[in-house]
Formats: sequence, structure tokens, C-alpha cells
Amino acid sequence: MRKRVWIVLIVGAMLLFISACGSSNNEGTAGENSGNEEPAVLEVEFDLPETANAGETIEPKATVTYGDELVSDADEVTFEYWKKGNEDNSTKVEADNNGDGTYTAEISFDNDGVYELYAHTTARGMHTMPKKSITVGDGGNQETENGDESQDESSHKHGSADGFSMDFAQLDNMKTGQETNLTVQLQMDEKPLESANVQYEVKSDSGNTEWVETEESEAGEYNASHTFDEAGTYTITVHVKNKDGLHEHEEHEVEVN
Repeated sequence: MRKRVWIVLIVGAMLLFISACGSSNNEGTAGENSGNEEPAVLEVEFDLPETANAGETIEPKATVTYGDELVSDADEVTFEYWKKGNEDNSTKVEADNNGDGTYTAEISFDNDGVYELYAHTTARGMHTMPKKSITVGDGGNQETENGDESQDESSHKHGSADGFSMDFAQLDNMKTGQETNLTVQLQMDEKPLESANVQYEVKSDSGNTEWVETEESEAGEYNASHTFDEAGTYTITVHVKNKDGLHEHEEHEVEVN
């Protein structure tokens, strides 16, 4: 009888120990996953000289990070440049991967003028394209004084594939803390472009970037809701991809009060 009691006590103690270990592990796992960490964002630090001489070789550099991680395996880093006011005649140069999260290329400009450059960067399923300008020689005098009057500064349209069009619904009277509907209509060859992958890249003037996924509410129309947390100027870039290899984007500048 006494032996049976001891066996029961030992078995009970073992069951309690196993139960306590399982509870401890569950609590540890829950603790690790309970943090409300914000998702990492693809960022590019774009280094470019402010001035250069015609014929001089310059080396633009993109330093790519994803959160705290240096990205040494970006899918694409391409520098695109054009003379201000003539974006339809742009040139693209694929960057060299230096293996340490930096990407560089060699570029030279034949004539004086103001040139604008994008650092197109695709990595970790995201795309971003910081933009900078450089003055070559005397800047072309007239261009420097008058600037580019042919484009609306609040909207930048990238050279599009043949037959593709994008119509982003303009946003007015936006306020912080209010949910805003973002809508874009896409067409290819004057027909709705369906089943595309459309994302909004929302970047504040303080440098914060958020990526917003869309839903196709009807054929060729893509919608998303977004709340702006702070007042200021935002750049909203509409990114469009599809299975046929289309990759287009368009920038819009908006004010939030």
C-alpha cells in the first residue's frame, strides 16, 4: 500500500513539472510575439554631388537598408537620369553591387544643364525611387532661372509603356487622423487593366515611409484607405506591376493639414 502511494506521488510530481515547463515555454513564445514592432521599411540613402562639369565622370551611390539590415542582394538598383524638362528622353544605368549594401555607377553629362536622377531600387518585395538633381556647368542659364515650367510640380508622371495610362484621384482638404480613400484607375490599350499588383508608397516630408496595399474594387480600379498621422507634405507614389512584366509608377505630392 505504501509503495503504491509513493508511485502515485512521483507520477503526480512528474505531471506537474511537465505542465509547468509547457506553460513557461508558451509564455515565452507569447512574450516574443506580443511586441507591436512596426514592419521594416526599405530605405535608400542616395548620395549625389550637387555640381559637376560637362564630361566629368561622377559616381552616384545608393545605400540600401531594410530596417537595420544592409541589403546586399537587391533585385534591382538602376540610376535613371534626364535633362530637366525632358524626362521622356531619359537614360538608365544599372548599378554595380559592391556587396556591402551600397550600389554605384559611373555617369557623365555631355552638356551643361540641370539634370534629375532617380535611384530605382527593388528589394524585399518593395520598390522605392529617391530623386535628386545635379547642376552641370552653369546649369544652362535659362533652365536654372526659369526652372521646368512644362510639368505640374505636384504630379510627376514617369514615361509609360505603350498603351498604359494611370488616373490617380486627386486629394483635397486632407486632415490628420482622418481616414482617406486612395483611388487609381488603370487602363491598357483603352481597356481596364485588371488583376494588377498595385501599392501606394506614402512618404512624409520627415522621411517616414509606409506601404499601402490596394484592392481592385471594380475592373481596373484600385482602392485603399490610409490615415495620415502628421501634417505636412507627402509624396504618394503609385506602383503598378502585373504578370506580363509591366512595371510603372507615378508620383503625386499632397498636403495634409
